[in-house]
Amino acid sequence: MPSLTDFIRERYLQTLERIAAAEHRAGRAPGSARLVVVTKSQPVETVRAAQEAGVKILGENYPEEAVDKIAALGAAGVEWHMIGHVQSRKANLIPVNFALLHSLDSLKLATRLDRFAAQAGRILPVLLEFNVGEEASKFGWSAADEARWTDLLPEVDMVLKSGYLKVRGLMTMPPLFENPERTRPYFQKLRRLREFLAQNFPAADWSELSMGASADFEAAVEEGATLVRVGTAIVGPRPPKP
Repeated sequence: MPSLTDFIRERYLQTLERIAAAEHRAGRAPGSARLVVVTKSQPVETVRAAQEAGVKILGENYPEEAVDKIAALGAAGVEWHMIGHVQSRKANLIPVNFALLHSLDSLKLATRLDRFAAQAGRILPVLLEFNVGEEASKFGWSAADEARWTDLLPEVDMVLKSGYLKVRGLMTMPPLFENPERTRPYFQKLRRLREFLAQNFPAADWSELSMGASADFEAAVEEGATLVRVGTAIVGPRPPKP
């Protein structure tokens, strides 16, 4: 029976192959899309096995849980990314622990993160999260209506002027469909939003697009994703909560 490390390594390499094939289909450079392995709610033993399997980027959703894992496992040879919603009262945990925050979803959070990053003396790379669907359950600046994108510019400008936050691009979580092709228009919309913001803020860095998960990451890569977030397809199902 294969070990947990072997199980994860096989699925990790298979996923990398599927990403490479999607890059090729889209005429993209090999390696232009990176894989974030999502380990939220997974025990430390599973995350350790992922590191041993060669995983380079680990994505977590809950700051306190993630900080405990980082303390137990360290950051040698791996990047830790925060991909889930960050409550303002937990913003202090982000600048000192994570290489990238995917989910900067409000000006209020940006203000708090900027203050804590300043206290830590570290520039925090961030992605701006936009809700490109019309789901009330999703976080992020509302961007479903392209006719109102100009309304986003003042707050984006304020985030860009933060002293200790470095905007690197955009993130979205589209609606979940059984057919991954149905998510493609949402990925296309985020790419258009990036182009819109780049026209308005040409000096900023908009290089990253974080979009796509286990069910639809290949479509996301074909539509320009530079970071895809895949969890259960690699590390297996999350254990039930006690």
